[in-house]
Amino acid sequence: MYLNPIRTLWGDLRTQFQADFKVNLYVATALYITLLIAINYAVDLEDSYIDGDLTNPWRPLMYAGLYTTSYYGAVWLWTHFNHRPDVWRNPKFWTFSLTGLLIYSYYAGFYGYAAWSERLFDGQLYVFAYKCLSNLHSVVTVALPLYLFYRFVDRQPSGFYGMVPKRKGLAIYGMLLALMVPLITIASFQPDFLESYPTYRGTDADEFFGIPEWIPALVYELCYGWDFIPTELVFRGFLVIGMSRFLGPGAILPMVVCYASIHFGKPLGETISSLFGGYLLGVLALYTRSIWGGLLIHIGIAWGMELAAFLQTAL
Repeated sequence: MYLNPIRTLWGDLRTQFQADFKVNLYVATALYITLLIAINYAVDLEDSYIDGDLTNPWRPLMYAGLYTTSYYGAVWLWTHFNHRPDVWRNPKFWTFSLTGLLIYSYYAGFYGYAAWSERLFDGQLYVFAYKCLSNLHSVVTVALPLYLFYRFVDRQPSGFYGMVPKRKGLAIYGMLLALMVPLITIASFQPDFLESYPTYRGTDADEFFGIPEWIPALVYELCYGWDFIPTELVFRGFLVIGMSRFLGPGAILPMVVCYASIHFGKPLGETISSLFGGYLLGVLALYTRSIWGGLLIHIGIAWGMELAAFLQTAL
């Protein structure tokens, strides 16, 4: 049943290694991301400094500093070990890479949804509106600006950064998601898991609208699922599929380093695991030219954890 997806996955990984693997490059990149991780967790960079004040208008610029440092440092290593200084002289490389990084930096540092939540329903549903809008604001902070860039600057006929559904690879993603089910089930019995999940708690929205509680819960879960789309669109779509025109298969390593940096506010184990998960999803996106499988895994795992927590609390 799983033999063909495993062969396909292994074939894509082997193709990537043959095209991009160099011992010195991978060792240097591993040391670089290790240094970034060590600095972040030693000084609590993201939580204490960048996110110390969510209302700080400079947060997007601070995120831009973090993401550009992680990304361009990894690009420098790739160009150095592959003898490709021409990349830095290409104006389009700068236009494209800065566009993706700055859009995501603004998204990460944006806090306007708090004010939107206060105004919506005169603040009577602040908690519910806040939870939903904190996941939906990427429609205007990520999806719209990226689409405008694609429509008026990029204008590639190959599709909007991997958003075109393709059947290739879906079996692989389904297999990977199925492997996560027992892990999620085991995790759901742990007390610390139930302290964090489900992310939706009572918000009084059902009483305000006079509807069953499962309806606002479902609305929130749909918003929660949406929030995984901008991450896949930027990192696997734009920074891998889009940037591969400049870096070829070398687009994956810088994406992985930058992807790990967006996890700096999370537990160390999650940051480290993002390196392996980011690399695997990057390879699959590059060779399938689609991000739909990554969305399937991310949203499937997220909703799986929510469902497991709901079932545990209902028992």
